[in-house]
Amino acid sequence: MIGHYLTHYTRRVSYWACMLSLALLIGCSDQHQESATTESDLPVYQQWHSITLNFAGPDTSEQDADNPFLNYRLMVTFTHDGQEYPIRGYYAADGQASESGADAGNIWQVKFRAPETGQWQYRARLERGEKIALGADSGESLPLDNATGTFMVEASDKRAPDFRALGRLSVNDGHFYFPGTDRYWLKGGSNSPENFLAYEGFDGTYRIAASAREGEASANSELHQYESHRQDWQPGDPTLRGEAGKSIFGAVNYLAEKGMNAIYLLTMNIEGDGKDVWPYTSPEDFTRFDVSRLAQWEQLFQHMQNKGILIHLVTQETENERLLDEGDVGPMRTLYYQELIARFGHHLGLIWNLGEENGYAEWSPPAQNTEQRKAMIRFFEQADPYQNPVLLHTHAEIGTREPVLEPLLGVEGLDGLSLQAHDRQHAHQVVMKWKQRSEQAGRSWLITMDEIGMWHTGADTDANDPGHPSLRGDVLWGTLLSGAAGVEWYFGANVPHNDLTSEDWRQRDELWSLTRHAMTFFQAYLPWWEMAPAHDLLAREGAFCLAKHDDIYALYFPTGTEQYQIDLRGLSNDFEVHWYNPVSGGDLSSGSVTNVQGGAEVSLGKPPSRPTEDWVVLLRKTGR
Repeated sequence: MIGHYLTHYTRRVSYWACMLSLALLIGCSDQHQESATTESDLPVYQQWHSITLNFAGPDTSEQDADNPFLNYRLMVTFTHDGQEYPIRGYYAADGQASESGADAGNIWQVKFRAPETGQWQYRARLERGEKIALGADSGESLPLDNATGTFMVEASDKRAPDFRALGRLSVNDGHFYFPGTDRYWLKGGSNSPENFLAYEGFDGTYRIAASAREGEASANSELHQYESHRQDWQPGDPTLRGEAGKSIFGAVNYLAEKGMNAIYLLTMNIEGDGKDVWPYTSPEDFTRFDVSRLAQWEQLFQHMQNKGILIHLVTQETENERLLDEGDVGPMRTLYYQELIARFGHHLGLIWNLGEENGYAEWSPPAQNTEQRKAMIRFFEQADPYQNPVLLHTHAEIGTREPVLEPLLGVEGLDGLSLQAHDRQHAHQVVMKWKQRSEQAGRSWLITMDEIGMWHTGADTDANDPGHPSLRGDVLWGTLLSGAAGVEWYFGANVPHNDLTSEDWRQRDELWSLTRHAMTFFQAYLPWWEMAPAHDLLAREGAFCLAKHDDIYALYFPTGTEQYQIDLRGLSNDFEVHWYNPVSGGDLSSGSVTNVQGGAEVSLGKPPSRPTEDWVVLLRKTGR
């Protein structure tokens, strides 16, 4: 296993990188590789950047009788300082399918991101055999001219938020963490539209006509166009087929400019709500994948990573959780997961979400059971060489959430929950409950507040909900100060620009700003991974406190607070009092009281302005 350290590498724009790309495309001979006897002769990549290697194999196609996705297997082993990293490859048609639209060719590819600098070697093996992609059995070994090679990796020249400057995102004790750079990270972004990939510019994308069930958004007849975000595209950004695709890349740019760092997206919603996203050539054949469409998804994902946007990849919906192998990890689910891992697992900021609203509900089709959920968890734990975080999206209410989650407590390989809650005022309690339950079970879960109710409204537009007071207080600050590792905003089913039809993220421009202000505060002032909820220190409903005992305290007071007080009995330190505006952000400011002493219940004085509005207060030990 590679653990949490593997990463991708983007091909360096240099003479040697271009030469390697050309050589691998036409087949690089062992003699050529052996002639590179000094480090200065070797191709050079950068740490954490995406490396794509092409291997010429038999001519075939997506629809060939000898199925290239089922009956071939490419494995490439990368080696550095005696450590081996076995990585699965995939069929890539002509190797340039994102631009050419090709569905046939003789190229197999592998993607890899080197976690260490220095000299690396690789060796590749392409095998053919009946359903060899599904098992460990050996098959017929096919000749590869460039089966071995050597390259150098040097330090990345990128800067955060670009993930290539940070390394691979992992989970440490219930928090997002980059072990390669010893940095903690907080998530904030969009949960809608869930069918983000139902974009008219992606090859072979269309919508299956259907009616929506009660409680879900309904899709219109058109695919996403995101035309309002064409203005956000910048020269030098990617495109699809020349000038196409600017609007979806511009949409990513817009969220990144707003300081967001996550997008929730489904990769398969057959029989689901949108019925417009799947990786296959046909929604009825689960053994053949659309190479050019997946290559275009990869272009989008790479752009997201470069902008510091997490790929929150949701593999299925509640309506289709038994579509593949009746919910088992059988041949079709195995093939699906392996293809996702091979093509996209190399990305540095990526979450595998096992399924939206997973488990039984009265309104949903027959659901997966506990053993099937555990089998999915085991599969990703064993098959993903990068060990990307694995989460499960929940139902909204206790009656449907509890039976699914209780049996999964302590299960190795499940890193946490993508939480849905219908009640805003008690969302923080749901976060704390599952944090506590998972800690008691011996495996602390990462909890992200990803879908807030009610289902019909969610996060409404700025025009309909100016200032988003309940989202800002109860959900954003309330859950983050209760130990949540991040938030995403779900748009609701019965509002304009809803969970399926949203075309313009600017409709919630203020909401992104409010989220950025909270994330900025945490990142600038708090060691939140060392802190714990302490709401009982505040005698005020709707007030929240995150604390590192006798050291630092972050407090949220809701609108209408008259007495800003905190119970500091039993403490010996003095504390500086700073105020932060959750609506406008900005620097810390001073109120009527600048210092308080521990040992009693103390007044924090009056805020610097906005006396009847909500405020965040930071207490720091004097001299900290």
